[in-house]
Amino acid sequence: MSNGTSFDFNAFINESKETLLNPKSYFSSMKTAGGMVEPLIKAVIYGVIAGIFYLIWGLFHLGAAGSLLGGAAGFVGLIWAIIGSIIGLFIGAVIIMVISAIGKGSTDFEACMRVSASLMVIMPVSALLSFLGGISLTLGLIVNLIIWLYSLWLLYHGLTGSLKATPGTIKIIMWVLAAILVLFTITGMATKSAAEKLLRDYNREAKEIMKDLE
Repeated sequence: MSNGTSFDFNAFINESKETLLNPKSYFSSMKTAGGMVEPLIKAVIYGVIAGIFYLIWGLFHLGAAGSLLGGAAGFVGLIWAIIGSIIGLFIGAVIIMVISAIGKGSTDFEACMRVSASLMVIMPVSALLSFLGGISLTLGLIVNLIIWLYSLWLLYHGLTGSLKATPGTIKIIMWVLAAILVLFTITGMATKSAAEKLLRDYNREAKEIMKDLE
């Protein structure tokens, strides 16, 4: 991506498209060395783009938080997206390194960090679609599940393509993680349904009490 000490933004855009649309080819040919500055810049750019989406949705009162707090939520989302991209880059690299070790793949931290940075392309996608949660919490949960499952698909190729982990072992881990994500989503939807029922019952009882007082 870089040319000397400069950051090639055109290459960044092309790599982002390849990561999302052709992960098998991209990760199999991705550079796993060259310094940690490049993946750090890459992660921060993803964080900034995601943050801008959160800011926009907040200003238009879209999204689960934006519908309540408006522009304030959007500004907070912008700041946290940038901070989160930096923290997430390193935490993600450690998690990837552990999974790669289980799959007998590379445990080189820089290589894992580069995979982590590439996977963060999902941040702007998630932020772009976050307004759906303000329209319908159920729709938001379903979209988030799809995004996370696709992230696991990208992670699989990052582990097997770039880090050369054993495909069979990694598939098992990905299936387990996918099952956990589905379980969490179902639990979230059930909790939402229970909360809505409780609110309806409370409103009905409150109306009955008001009628009695009248």
